Amino acid sequence: MTPHDLVVVSAHDASPAAGPLDRAVAAYLTRFTGSSREHARSDLRCFLTWCAERDLNPLAARRPHLKLYIRWMQEIRRFKPSTVSRRFSVVAGFYRTAVIDGALDHSPAEHVRRPAVPPESPTLGFTHLQFEAMLTASRESASPYDFALVAMLGLLGLRIFEATSANIADLGEEHGHRVLRVCGKGTKVVLIPLPPAAGRAIDRAVGYRPSGPILLNTRGTRMDRHAATRRLRHLARIGGVRIGRTHPHMLRHTFVTTMLDAGVDLRDVQIAARHADPRTTMRQSALGYR
Repeated sequence: MTPHDLVVVSAHDASPAAGPLDRAVAAYLTRFTGSSREHARSDLRCFLTWCAERDLNPLAARRPHLKLYIRWMQEIRRFKPSTVSRRFSVVAGFYRTAVIDGALDHSPAEHVRRPAVPPESPTLGFTHLQFEAMLTASRESASPYDFALVAMLGLLGLRIFEATSANIADLGEEHGHRVLRVCGKGTKVVLIPLPPAAGRAIDRAVGYRPSGPILLNTRGTRMDRHAATRRLRHLARIGGVRIGRTHPHMLRHTFVTTMLDAGVDLRDVQIAARHADPRTTMRQSALGYR
């Protein structure tokens, strides 16, 4: 089985006749659901492919091999420290699960030093004026989904997968307030209050449709993160926003920094952004905008 095949199976697909590596991969991925599983699968695929290219059985890897893998990500692939740390965390989790399940006696990832992640996020948010320009460009766009996209990311602080997976059926009311039901990381479901501007943007996108995705692409099907990125870059050009490579997460950064800049307590911003750790909130705000 190729590395690609290994990471597309689920725990339910691992038959009794599957090999040790197949079962170890399937057992690890069953810990995750939804988008978290897709991300873990992608990061694990990177490691398994690296092993396959070197004729290395991942279950026979030792600590020096993993140190070489980290160096490869740093020096050959030129990944950022945060990416290297995240991808290696998946590898370490895979080996930890293999030990728990009895596939290995010990984890080769133990005592492997990971690269230090800077306290400041390398992702920049928009300035106040840039965000206003994005809102204006999206509001005046011929596509009603542009305004909804910018509002859901920048005014509600949604992650891109949360925005693109939101459905019309997720709209509702709670204690007299309009809310959007969002399935976030780890399949945690939360109700996000809709401020008037965001509500109007979403209503415009929904129109008279009774069901289906809130955000649609140019073909009339569910918008994905790639289409969303293209739309945001188009809006940035139309709005005269001169910035490197616009991407969806910049609007979530803007959401965080705008709240902190307005004097909102860090704990409240952490709750609004649904960060498990306040340090994540601080990292997103540290280089948000000046």
